[in-house]
Amino acid sequence: MARPPTDYERVDKTSTSSVVLAVAGATDPRRRRSGFTLIEVLAALAISSVIIVATVALVHTVAGNFDRGTRGVDAADRLVLAVERMAADFGATRFVVWKTQSGTALAFRGEQADGEKPGRVMFVSGAGIGSVSRADEVVSLTIERTGEMTRLVRRRAAWTGPDMLIEHVSMQDSVVLTEGNLDMFFLFGRLTGGVLAWSSTWVGETTLPRFVRLIMRDRTTGADPVGEADFIVSADAPLTCGRPDAGPDCLSRVLPAKKPRAASVGSSG
Repeated sequence: MARPPTDYERVDKTSTSSVVLAVAGATDPRRRRSGFTLIEVLAALAISSVIIVATVALVHTVAGNFDRGTRGVDAADRLVLAVERMAADFGATRFVVWKTQSGTALAFRGEQADGEKPGRVMFVSGAGIGSVSRADEVVSLTIERTGEMTRLVRRRAAWTGPDMLIEHVSMQDSVVLTEGNLDMFFLFGRLTGGVLAWSSTWVGETTLPRFVRLIMRDRTTGADPVGEADFIVSADAPLTCGRPDAGPDCLSRVLPAKKPRAASVGSSG
Protein backbone atom coordinates (compact mmCIF):
# COMPACT_ATOMS: atom_id res chain seq x y z
CA MET A 1 0.00 0.00 0.00
CA ALA A 2 1.52 3.29 -1.15
CA ARG A 3 2.00 5.93 1.44
CA PRO A 4 0.91 9.45 0.71
CA PRO A 5 3.71 11.93 -0.14
CA THR A 6 4.97 14.06 2.62
CA ASP A 7 4.78 17.87 2.47
CA TYR A 8 8.50 18.05 1.70
CA GLU A 9 8.27 15.70 -1.29
CA ARG A 10 5.20 17.52 -2.57
CA VAL A 11 7.01 20.90 -2.57
CA ASP A 12 10.19 19.46 -4.09
CA LYS A 13 8.33 17.90 -7.03
CA THR A 14 6.44 21.12 -7.68
CA SER A 15 9.68 23.15 -7.80
CA THR A 16 11.35 20.66 -10.11
CA SER A 17 8.41 20.67 -12.48
CA SER A 18 8.43 24.46 -12.61
CA VAL A 19 12.11 24.59 -13.56
CA VAL A 20 11.71 21.92 -16.24
CA LEU A 21 8.74 23.73 -17.75
CA ALA A 22 10.62 27.06 -17.72
CA VAL A 23 13.63 25.62 -19.52
CA ALA A 24 11.44 23.81 -22.02
CA GLY A 25 9.52 26.98 -22.70
CA ALA A 26 12.73 28.98 -23.29
CA THR A 27 13.92 26.50 -25.88
CA ASP A 28 10.59 25.82 -27.47
CA PRO A 29 10.51 27.50 -30.93
CA ARG A 30 6.82 28.24 -30.57
CA ARG A 31 7.47 30.20 -27.36
CA ARG A 32 10.57 31.99 -28.78
CA ARG A 33 8.51 33.60 -31.55
CA SER A 34 7.05 36.03 -29.06
CA GLY A 35 10.37 37.93 -28.28
CA PHE A 36 14.10 37.86 -27.46
CA THR A 37 15.87 36.89 -24.33
CA LEU A 38 17.79 39.45 -22.29
CA ILE A 39 21.12 37.89 -23.30
CA GLU A 40 20.26 38.18 -26.99
CA VAL A 41 19.28 41.84 -26.60
CA LEU A 42 22.50 42.65 -24.77
CA ALA A 43 24.59 40.86 -27.38
CA ALA A 44 22.83 42.73 -30.20
CA LEU A 45 23.42 46.05 -28.44
CA ALA A 46 27.10 45.27 -27.97
CA ILE A 47 27.58 44.37 -31.64
CA SER A 48 25.65 47.45 -32.77
CA SER A 49 27.78 49.69 -30.54
CA VAL A 50 30.99 48.28 -32.03
CA ILE A 51 29.69 48.84 -35.56
CA ILE A 52 28.58 52.41 -34.79
CA VAL A 53 31.89 53.34 -33.16
CA ALA A 54 33.88 51.90 -36.06
CA THR A 55 31.70 53.73 -38.60
CA VAL A 56 32.03 57.06 -36.80
CA ALA A 57 35.81 56.68 -36.58
CA LEU A 58 36.03 55.84 -40.29
CA VAL A 59 33.85 58.79 -41.29
CA HIS A 60 35.88 61.13 -39.07
CA THR A 61 39.16 59.97 -40.61
CA VAL A 62 37.89 60.26 -44.18
CA ALA A 63 36.35 63.68 -43.52
CA GLY A 64 39.57 64.93 -41.89
CA ASN A 65 41.73 63.77 -44.78
CA PHE A 66 39.31 65.27 -47.28
CA ASP A 67 39.23 68.57 -45.40
CA ARG A 68 43.03 68.76 -45.23
CA GLY A 69 43.28 67.94 -48.91
CA THR A 70 40.69 70.56 -49.78
CA ARG A 71 42.47 73.20 -47.70
CA GLY A 72 45.76 72.30 -49.38
CA VAL A 73 44.27 72.66 -52.86
CA ASP A 74 42.56 75.94 -51.91
CA ALA A 75 45.81 77.34 -50.47
CA ALA A 76 47.77 76.34 -53.58
CA ASP A 77 45.17 77.84 -55.92
CA ARG A 78 45.04 80.99 -53.83
CA LEU A 79 48.82 81.32 -53.94
CA VAL A 80 48.85 80.92 -57.72
CA LEU A 81 46.21 83.64 -58.07
CA ALA A 82 48.20 85.90 -55.72
CA VAL A 83 51.36 85.49 -57.80
CA GLU A 84 49.45 86.21 -61.00
CA ARG A 85 47.91 89.33 -59.46
CA MET A 86 51.28 90.69 -58.32
CA ALA A 87 52.89 89.87 -61.66
CA ALA A 88 50.21 91.91 -63.43
CA ASP A 89 50.59 94.82 -61.00
CA PHE A 90 54.38 95.00 -61.19
CA GLY A 91 54.33 94.42 -64.94
CA ALA A 92 52.17 97.51 -65.43
CA THR A 93 54.08 99.84 -63.10
CA ARG A 94 53.94 103.49 -64.18
CA PHE A 95 57.07 105.64 -64.30
CA VAL A 96 55.50 108.71 -62.69
CA VAL A 97 56.02 110.95 -59.69
CA TRP A 98 53.86 111.79 -56.70
CA LYS A 99 54.04 114.32 -53.90
CA THR A 100 55.38 113.49 -50.47
CA GLN A 101 55.77 115.58 -47.35
CA SER A 102 59.42 116.08 -48.25
CA GLY A 103 58.73 116.99 -51.89
CA THR A 104 58.24 115.30 -55.24
CA ALA A 105 59.46 111.71 -55.48
CA LEU A 106 59.35 108.73 -57.79
CA ALA A 107 56.03 106.93 -57.43
CA PHE A 108 57.52 103.72 -56.04
CA ARG A 109 58.33 102.97 -52.42
CA GLY A 110 59.41 99.74 -50.79
CA GLU A 111 59.82 99.56 -47.01
CA GLN A 112 60.68 96.71 -44.69
CA ALA A 113 58.85 96.02 -41.44
CA ASP A 114 60.11 98.11 -38.54
CA GLY A 115 58.64 97.40 -35.11
CA GLU A 116 54.90 98.01 -35.29
CA LYS A 117 55.22 99.32 -38.84
CA PRO A 118 54.50 96.57 -41.40
CA GLY A 119 56.51 95.99 -44.55
CA ARG A 120 54.88 97.57 -47.58
CA VAL A 121 55.34 98.27 -51.27
CA MET A 122 53.45 101.18 -52.89
CA PHE A 123 53.47 102.13 -56.55
CA VAL A 124 51.26 103.24 -59.43
CA SER A 125 50.01 100.50 -61.76
CA GLY A 126 47.79 100.32 -64.80
CA ALA A 127 46.72 96.70 -64.26
CA GLY A 128 43.34 97.46 -62.73
CA ILE A 129 41.16 94.55 -61.64
CA GLY A 130 38.17 93.86 -63.84
CA SER A 131 37.41 94.22 -67.53
CA VAL A 132 35.50 97.50 -67.24
CA SER A 133 37.95 99.89 -65.63
CA ARG A 134 41.65 99.91 -66.51
CA ALA A 135 42.47 103.31 -65.03
CA ASP A 136 45.78 103.77 -63.26
CA GLU A 137 45.64 103.20 -59.53
CA VAL A 138 47.85 103.36 -56.49
CA VAL A 139 48.58 99.82 -55.30
CA SER A 140 49.90 98.82 -51.89
CA LEU A 141 51.07 95.34 -50.90
CA THR A 142 51.30 95.16 -47.12
CA ILE A 143 52.74 92.34 -45.02
CA GLU A 144 50.69 92.25 -41.82
CA ARG A 145 51.37 89.91 -38.91
CA THR A 146 48.89 88.99 -36.19
CA GLY A 147 50.21 86.43 -33.73
CA GLU A 148 51.40 83.41 -35.70
CA MET A 149 49.47 84.43 -38.81
CA THR A 150 51.01 86.60 -41.53
CA ARG A 151 48.92 88.07 -44.35
CA LEU A 152 49.86 89.70 -47.62
CA VAL A 153 47.12 92.26 -48.27
CA ARG A 154 46.53 94.18 -51.50
CA ARG A 155 44.81 97.56 -51.38
CA ARG A 156 44.15 100.17 -54.02
CA ALA A 157 43.17 103.81 -54.52
CA ALA A 158 42.41 105.86 -57.60
CA TRP A 159 45.44 107.63 -59.07
CA THR A 160 44.66 111.32 -59.54
CA GLY A 161 48.00 112.46 -60.92
CA PRO A 162 51.38 113.83 -59.79
CA ASP A 163 49.74 116.34 -57.45
CA MET A 164 48.44 113.52 -55.27
CA LEU A 165 49.93 113.69 -51.75
CA ILE A 166 50.72 110.04 -51.12
CA GLU A 167 50.68 110.28 -47.31
CA HIS A 168 47.01 111.31 -47.43
CA VAL A 169 45.83 108.57 -49.77
CA SER A 170 43.04 106.40 -48.33
CA MET A 171 43.69 102.84 -49.50
CA GLN A 172 40.57 100.72 -50.02
CA ASP A 173 39.35 97.33 -51.29
CA SER A 174 41.48 95.14 -49.01
CA VAL A 175 42.13 91.70 -50.50
CA VAL A 176 44.14 89.01 -48.65
CA LEU A 177 46.35 87.50 -51.35
CA THR A 178 47.88 84.81 -49.13
CA GLU A 179 48.27 84.00 -45.45
CA GLY A 180 49.81 81.44 -43.16
CA ASN A 181 52.45 80.73 -40.54
CA LEU A 182 55.03 82.45 -42.71
CA ASP A 183 57.79 85.01 -42.73
CA MET A 184 57.46 87.34 -45.74
CA PHE A 185 59.52 90.19 -47.13
CA PHE A 186 60.29 91.90 -50.43
CA LEU A 187 63.65 92.50 -52.12
CA PHE A 188 64.32 94.97 -54.93
CA GLY A 189 66.85 94.33 -57.66
CA ARG A 190 68.77 96.70 -59.91
CA LEU A 191 71.35 96.20 -62.61
CA THR A 192 74.64 97.86 -61.75
CA GLY A 193 77.44 97.38 -64.25
CA GLY A 194 75.72 94.30 -65.62
CA VAL A 195 75.43 92.78 -62.13
CA LEU A 196 72.09 92.28 -60.42
CA ALA A 197 72.17 93.71 -56.89
CA TRP A 198 69.39 93.32 -54.32
CA SER A 199 68.32 95.70 -51.56
CA SER A 200 65.72 95.40 -48.83
CA THR A 201 64.26 98.90 -49.31
CA TRP A 202 63.50 101.23 -52.20
CA VAL A 203 63.01 104.72 -50.84
CA GLY A 204 64.13 108.02 -52.38
CA GLU A 205 65.30 106.39 -55.61
CA THR A 206 65.13 108.14 -58.98
CA THR A 207 64.51 104.96 -60.99
CA LEU A 208 62.29 101.94 -60.68
CA PRO A 209 63.74 98.59 -59.62
CA ARG A 210 64.27 96.09 -62.40
CA PHE A 211 62.93 93.18 -60.33
CA VAL A 212 60.87 92.71 -57.19
CA ARG A 213 61.29 89.44 -55.31
CA LEU A 214 58.85 88.04 -52.77
CA ILE A 215 60.41 85.66 -50.26
CA MET A 216 58.22 83.50 -48.05
CA ARG A 217 59.46 81.09 -45.40
CA ASP A 218 57.36 78.56 -43.50
CA ARG A 219 58.25 79.04 -39.83
CA THR A 220 57.85 75.30 -39.15
CA THR A 221 59.59 73.66 -42.12
CA GLY A 222 61.64 76.55 -43.52
CA ALA A 223 60.30 75.82 -47.01
CA ASP A 224 59.45 78.59 -49.49
CA PRO A 225 56.05 77.85 -51.07
CA VAL A 226 56.71 80.21 -54.00
CA GLY A 227 60.38 79.48 -54.53
CA GLU A 228 61.48 83.13 -54.34
CA ALA A 229 59.06 84.59 -56.89
CA ASP A 230 60.64 87.30 -59.05
CA PHE A 231 58.43 89.91 -60.69
CA ILE A 232 59.68 91.95 -63.62
CA VAL A 233 59.01 95.67 -63.47
CA SER A 234 58.46 96.32 -67.17
CA ALA A 235 57.93 100.08 -67.12
CA ASP A 236 61.50 100.81 -66.06
CA ALA A 237 61.99 103.90 -68.24
CA PRO A 238 59.96 107.02 -69.06
CA LEU A 239 58.76 107.57 -72.61
CA THR A 240 61.43 110.20 -73.22
CA CYS A 241 64.09 107.52 -72.87
CA GLY A 242 62.85 106.01 -76.14
CA ARG A 243 63.67 109.10 -78.20
CA PRO A 244 66.61 108.93 -80.59
CA ASP A 245 68.43 111.73 -78.79
CA ALA A 246 68.03 110.18 -75.31
CA GLY A 247 71.31 109.75 -73.47
CA PRO A 248 72.36 107.13 -70.92
CA ASP A 249 71.51 109.57 -68.11
CA CYS A 250 67.84 109.54 -69.12
CA LEU A 251 66.82 107.35 -66.20
CA SER A 252 68.34 109.73 -63.68
CA ARG A 253 66.28 112.66 -64.94
CA VAL A 254 62.85 111.38 -64.02
CA LEU A 255 62.21 113.86 -61.26
CA PRO A 256 61.80 117.51 -62.16
CA ALA A 257 64.98 119.50 -61.77
CA LYS A 258 65.05 121.74 -58.73
CA LYS A 259 65.10 125.42 -59.55
CA PRO A 260 68.20 127.19 -58.25
CA ARG A 261 67.61 129.76 -55.61
CA ALA A 262 67.92 133.32 -56.77
CA ALA A 263 71.17 134.82 -55.53
CA SER A 264 70.77 137.91 -53.47
CA VAL A 265 72.43 140.97 -54.99
CA GLY A 266 74.14 143.16 -52.49
CA SER A 267 74.31 146.89 -53.00
CA SER A 268 77.74 148.29 -53.78
CA GLY A 269 78.66 151.66 -52.58
